[in-house]
Amino acid sequence: MSLIISWNSTNQCNMYCDHCYRDAGARASDELSTMEAKSMLDEIAKAGFKIMIFSGGEPFMRDDIFELVRYARDLGMRPVFGTNGTLITPEKAKKLKEVGTMGVGISLDSIHPEKHDRLRKFTGAWDGAIQGMRNCHETGVPFQIHTTIFDWNQDEALEITDLAVKMGAVAHHFFFLVPTGRAVNIEEESLRAEQYEQILTRIMQKQQQVEIELKPTCAPQFMRIAHQMGMDLRFGRGCLAGTSYCIISPTGDVQPCAYLNIPIGNVRKIPFSQLWKESEVFQKLRSLDYGGGCGKCGYKKMCGGCRARAFFYHDGDYMAEEPWCLYHGRKGI
Repeated sequence: MSLIISWNSTNQCNMYCDHCYRDAGARASDELSTMEAKSMLDEIAKAGFKIMIFSGGEPFMRDDIFELVRYARDLGMRPVFGTNGTLITPEKAKKLKEVGTMGVGISLDSIHPEKHDRLRKFTGAWDGAIQGMRNCHETGVPFQIHTTIFDWNQDEALEITDLAVKMGAVAHHFFFLVPTGRAVNIEEESLRAEQYEQILTRIMQKQQQVEIELKPTCAPQFMRIAHQMGMDLRFGRGCLAGTSYCIISPTGDVQPCAYLNIPIGNVRKIPFSQLWKESEVFQKLRSLDYGGGCGKCGYKKMCGGCRARAFFYHDGDYMAEEPWCLYHGRKGI
């Protein structure tokens, strides 16, 4: 399984989305410099990571972003982006191609422009995202659509998949809300166990009908559901936090995933490769020694439960059972 890492390259953003886990907006005063970022990338490559995600905030608001993408590419990693897409002009799309970008994930949370714009507190966000997709497609930069699932947009999720196919996307990834950052204010909009089961089943059924890749994130139960449906997915595991994935903040703080806000250490003080290898939190996550239903479940190696959701709903116990699962305690496979 390839190691994947995400770096919030800046806290600066041109939007102020309701669900932002980073509480992005203004640039942080002590963000990593270009040289510090390159040193971090050296360490990330040394630790064996292959997929390097540049996210934010909005990564295209960082002046040296193309220089850093090229640097990551020269280190042998696959640089990709997580972005709202509105700043991807035709010129930037060409630059993305030039520096070796391997893929761009563009957020789109509704087929209705007004709903998407309302969530992101930005008039024209939907139109800008669509244009960003077109610019990537016309330049030959692979792109995929990222959709955060709420109670208010779950019924249109697969219509967005149809739009993704129409636009020429290579994938559609679904992100399931975890209450952290500004998202704690809209926790009531997140789905619950029965809703999770239903929409994940619909997504896996849709996967059997379309050629592009469909992947839920922060809903690791999709691996169990796919297995029960007889599907053979390329993914090795549902929750990747601390096992084959982690994230780094704009100022260099390392944590297991975007939604599991447990500081591991800072790359300015301790080399990343050392943090990845020696962190007690990472070691504990890799033990798979879960509590409750997750610990007894036959699918724990394949699924793992959402560790961030366990953390939020079990008073900081990130090894507790996933609260929004209908399958707790069964033997499974």
